[in-house]
Amino acid sequence: MSQRRVAITGLGLVSPYGGDLADFFARLSAGESAIRYLLTDDLPRPLSIPFVSCPGFDPDAVLGRPLAAMMDRFAQLGMAAAFGAWDDAGLPRQADGESRDTWGVSWGTALGGTLAYEKGYRELWQKGRERLSPLAVVLGMNNAANAHISIQLGLGAISQSHTVACASSAIAIGEAFRRVRSGEATIMVTGGSDVPQAYGVARAWEALRVMAPGDAETSPAACRPFAADRRGLVLGEGGAALVLEDWDHAVARGARIHGEMVGYGTSCDHSHLVRPEIEGQVRALNLTLADAGLTPDDIDYINAHGTATAEGDPVEVGALKAVFGARAASLPVSATKSMHGHLLGAAGAIEAIATVLALREQVIPPTANLDNNLDPACTGVDHVTTGRPQALRAALSNSFAFGGSNAVLAFRAVTP
Repeated sequence: MSQRRVAITGLGLVSPYGGDLADFFARLSAGESAIRYLLTDDLPRPLSIPFVSCPGFDPDAVLGRPLAAMMDRFAQLGMAAAFGAWDDAGLPRQADGESRDTWGVSWGTALGGTLAYEKGYRELWQKGRERLSPLAVVLGMNNAANAHISIQLGLGAISQSHTVACASSAIAIGEAFRRVRSGEATIMVTGGSDVPQAYGVARAWEALRVMAPGDAETSPAACRPFAADRRGLVLGEGGAALVLEDWDHAVARGARIHGEMVGYGTSCDHSHLVRPEIEGQVRALNLTLADAGLTPDDIDYINAHGTATAEGDPVEVGALKAVFGARAASLPVSATKSMHGHLLGAAGAIEAIATVLALREQVIPPTANLDNNLDPACTGVDHVTTGRPQALRAALSNSFAFGGSNAVLAFRAVTP
């Protein structure tokens, strides 16, 4: 069976800046941080961390109260992002005569409905309740977001969720891509959503000693990928979605095409649960280039995983140098987590959107807070520290997860 081209016809997200897609990319390109200081009222010890939230998101207003009430926040964010991408693709929410039996959903989440379960624990242990809401199971299940998306949009093909830590939504996007390219699916809604500010989740990340410290004044600059003085990652909540569509189907209906997805590769380090490995990342990068039919010389931008952890950043740069060789020194690289934070299972999706928009707008968003403070262990690539207009043909987006799971996505610009 011949492979089909895969168009990206819809992009949607719940922006931490509170605006639309254009506003999101403009702020990223300007190097503006969405990181703020989070201080909760939890006892005995409140959370006191830099965090990226979506304070302007009102699920009742966006989804309607009856639908929002059926969802945990991670599913609300996912449904809102999916609606945004669907509308952006110019597709009607209600079927208009064309069968949707080959239209599906592939979603990513690392945590699923953790907030629903944490609420249940509080109700039982702190408030002495003897029973929970009958909705507790469907609120908390990891496949809640993709299930609601399928129901609301009438999508009759596969509806699946992927939980692969920080690579969850990158793998969800890659698997959706494979289904469209093979002809098994005509349209796939894909992306991810996560809400990591559950008290137990945030405290667990604190215990790993990989979270950046910060207060009300310093939090916006707390995440500093590749910097010599980096202190760790910053968690964030969010939802991001793409509509991947058979190219001929998109052209036939006159859809606007943001870009083309052309490759996807995965690997496993198979060596350590939390310590990344150059060799595993190299395999994923090379597999993606081969899958896309691209050479290292074809790539004009890398959206790095770049979490600002002591071990992760140098390993990723090492992998890029191994794959791109002498060209690595002139290869533009940036880590947008420095501004939108680490959305865990939604990270790959929001970074895929940033990468597609970079290709569409021909502008590379920077790594914020890097300036002239580059770690010598992270030298050897062209770190973009301010928004850079540049001719871009193709780009990669990296996602490297705990557990050693690596996923790389390849995108190509659509020439006028």
